[in-house]
Amino acid sequence: MNIKHHIRRHVLPVVALAISIGLAWYQAELPIYLADSDGLSLLLTAAIYLSAAWVASRMVTMILDQLGGKRRYPRLLNDLITAFLFLTAFVAIASLYLGQGALGALAGSTIILALVGFAIRNVVADTLSGIALAIEAPFRIGDWVDIDTLAQGKAIEIGWRTTRLLTVDGTYLILPNSQISRQRITNFSAPKRDFRAQLNITLDHVLPIEKARTIMLSALREGKVIQQDPAPDIRVRSYEEGGISYTVRYWVPRFEHAVDCRDEVYSLIDEALRRAGSIAPYRRIQLVNAVTDPKENTPAGPLVPPGQSYD
Repeated sequence: MNIKHHIRRHVLPVVALAISIGLAWYQAELPIYLADSDGLSLLLTAAIYLSAAWVASRMVTMILDQLGGKRRYPRLLNDLITAFLFLTAFVAIASLYLGQGALGALAGSTIILALVGFAIRNVVADTLSGIALAIEAPFRIGDWVDIDTLAQGKAIEIGWRTTRLLTVDGTYLILPNSQISRQRITNFSAPKRDFRAQLNITLDHVLPIEKARTIMLSALREGKVIQQDPAPDIRVRSYEEGGISYTVRYWVPRFEHAVDCRDEVYSLIDEALRRAGSIAPYRRIQLVNAVTDPKENTPAGPLVPPGQSYD
């Protein structure tokens, strides 16, 4: 929301606060049956408390909206602050009307509150977890997250009990906050929206490492989807009997482009290697002479010269 919209939302609560304060200030100027009325004084004071909480909640909404920018703060955080402000106002009003009687009523209802809390413990767990998510803010609205063992998607809404995600396949998921709080969360949109990904490729030993690195890096420079700044790079992962394994590292501009980036990297490298005449490693079998020496009972030797093999 822009500033003008926030200003329009402030008009009604500010007017209510101004009227309440004005009536309380000039109560003595009202007719005699209203000027000395204790009930009217309490009513105007209560109106001031509620109006002040209303104005403060709208100001908090504006501040959070401006601070968050494109990455909006969770709605739960705003709701929590608003509830706290109005709760404070209601407690102040109750103290005006009931005095110490309010504390006695709260003490007498302890058992009832305990029974109700046990009955709705799952709801309470989800709500408390939602409050923790709002305070710690491991992710915000619009972030792409991976919630281990549960789901992967874009955060659409963080509510009191549930969090809503939109997956890359367009599936709408609703997850309880208590389950999310117990899992490992990976945020692909923070602190920046770009991140580095990697994949492994194994090539034959006949292709030298430096030549393989040059071929693949030249191919990756032609990429249109992956980022070129920072530039992609290649590291040798392992040197084994089955071939030389390389780790290709590249930067993805946004999580929703991760699949397209991986497809582009594989396509570019495959085309470049085929043009260079390189092939993937394959199993080699060396044939040996099956005739044995009757004295030693050992193979007589290879059928082909040493170092030569058949594929």
